[in-house]
Amino acid sequence: MSIIERALNKRQSQGDATPQNRHRPKEGIRRSEQALDSGVALANAKKFKELPLNAQAMERYCVLPQVDDQSALRAYKILRTRVLQRMVSNNWYSIAVTGSTTGEGKTLTAINLAIALAQDVNTWVFLVDLDLQRPQVANYLGMEYGKGLGDYLTGGGELGLQDICYNVAGIERLAVIPNSMSLLHSSELLVSPAMNALSQAIAAESPRRIVIYDMPPLLASDDVLAFAPQVDGLLLVLSEGVSARASMEKSKQLIGNTNLIGVVLNRSTESTDTPYY
Repeated sequence: MSIIERALNKRQSQGDATPQNRHRPKEGIRRSEQALDSGVALANAKKFKELPLNAQAMERYCVLPQVDDQSALRAYKILRTRVLQRMVSNNWYSIAVTGSTTGEGKTLTAINLAIALAQDVNTWVFLVDLDLQRPQVANYLGMEYGKGLGDYLTGGGELGLQDICYNVAGIERLAVIPNSMSLLHSSELLVSPAMNALSQAIAAESPRRIVIYDMPPLLASDDVLAFAPQVDGLLLVLSEGVSARASMEKSKQLIGNTNLIGVVLNRSTESTDTPYY
């Protein structure tokens, strides 16, 4: 049995013992009903400043919907469905997407998962670039914007969610909080009162959104460990031919006390084609 399989089996066996989440819906309202309600509230949702995306940049970085590979499209839809099922069953709303080391594709996975989720008419999404050392979300989307997360965290309370959050043209139900600043003492900023206030503001938005945080690799800094108590679950991205076994073992030890939603294997050479597809 592989490291990944053992980690997943361990998490599945511990699923029944997971504490009740702080984001549980009000008594008598099922999570699926809340999602359905949000799906019809497009005209009534708060409008953030809308920005166009750069199709050429998105195509270059293989960002949805600028992807023609049908197998890749199916894979992201399957990932979306499995993540949604896990989050609904646990009443979870926030995910930190990370890897073990650099170059495994965690940023692309975070972006495409956020877009795939937003393409579901019942799901609203915040995508937050929380990689404060090497922010890339805006580059992948080709976004040109004014203020971002770095400005908020270093702004001394002068900015709010409305100043740093953007709707993106062509993708309804998706709002992005970008960043272009590489910040020192990033783990301290992630547990600062400003970050806590932002997390609360995000959680208070109506309709309630799933929050996807793109975060640094686990072995690159302590950022994920510092911020982990603020999220409901962790999605780990590994890459075939890139992720070393030793790195996976260390990552497994580090995330031992977190809710592991699942493991995404990127750049897999395994084919699942059948005569039907």
